[in-house]
Amino acid sequence: MIRKPLILILLCITFSCEEESSSTVFSKPTPSPLQIPKLFSDNILNPVIPIDNPQTVEGIALGKKLFFDPILSIDNSQSCADCHAPENAFTDSDRFSDGVDGIRGNRNSMPLFNLAWHYDETFFWDGNAFSLEHQAFIPVTDPIEMKSSWVNVEQKLQQHSEYPNLFEQAFGTSTIDSNLVTKAIAQFERTLISANSKFDKFLLGEVELTPEELNGFNVFMDETRGDCFHCHGSEKNPLWTDNLFHNNGLDETFTDLGLGAVTGDPSDNGKFRSPSLRNLKFTAPYMHDGRFATIDEVINHYSEGLKRSGTIDPLMKKIDQGGVGLTEKDKADLKAFLLSLSDDEFVNNVAFSE
Repeated sequence: MIRKPLILILLCITFSCEEESSSTVFSKPTPSPLQIPKLFSDNILNPVIPIDNPQTVEGIALGKKLFFDPILSIDNSQSCADCHAPENAFTDSDRFSDGVDGIRGNRNSMPLFNLAWHYDETFFWDGNAFSLEHQAFIPVTDPIEMKSSWVNVEQKLQQHSEYPNLFEQAFGTSTIDSNLVTKAIAQFERTLISANSKFDKFLLGEVELTPEELNGFNVFMDETRGDCFHCHGSEKNPLWTDNLFHNNGLDETFTDLGLGAVTGDPSDNGKFRSPSLRNLKFTAPYMHDGRFATIDEVINHYSEGLKRSGTIDPLMKKIDQGGVGLTEKDKADLKAFLLSLSDDEFVNNVAFSE
């Protein structure tokens, strides 16, 4: 007589516990692997995504919200997007960006796209940040940029009406810390893939190049003319950069040591990362310090403006002649080819805008 009620009580307790447990179980975020373009999968290695920060729908959405939110700055006045605008292929159209106090830096903001393929995981013009996650830490506390502290940012996000729930959905915790903030931003930044330029479509057999664009590509690849491919790749390298560091003959002496300031090796002085040649239509001004306002100025630099210094890259093979000495026709055609690497779809993609 005692056993049946006891069994019923135990069953009720069991079901009650199961119900309570199921209501508190963390619903795992939805996987959202990167969509690798065909030209990338056919020609280069796939990116390696950190095992502790897989791409998810919820993480990407949170990272996007954080990227465009000025809450990361000390006075809620500046977001990541203020220096990395989508319409400029995620760079700044000004030579130097203004920080929260109106103070300007001394380098041009690097464009943000195809970052998942930085195989050496170094970022910035001088490679002073390792990993995309770590890179996102730096602007928040930089005294010229956002001028905040991570304690301050964490408190503001924790007290926000939306963010604790968004972090819960993305990472299974509503307790917000800087590591999760930068993980979310990195997830969003890895989705910024640019792979649909006219030249991409040409390689896929979808469009034809003009005679000028085709000659410009040949100038680019010709060691006796442009000789650009050593640092910026070819049709077999859709990144259009080697992502390495070079002294490309900008200065005889250096006010900015570039890589040398990071490594402490004088042989690295004046070396900066080769930027991708994608999206030049949107990313002016050019070079690490934005000294060139136009593509024509860049081409003229390599044609007749090279300056010798102690660390000049051996790839600047015509340094004694001041440059490669292009004809006006070849200059114009090279520019036409470079512009064919621009991806209008990328800068207009609503998935990448606020």
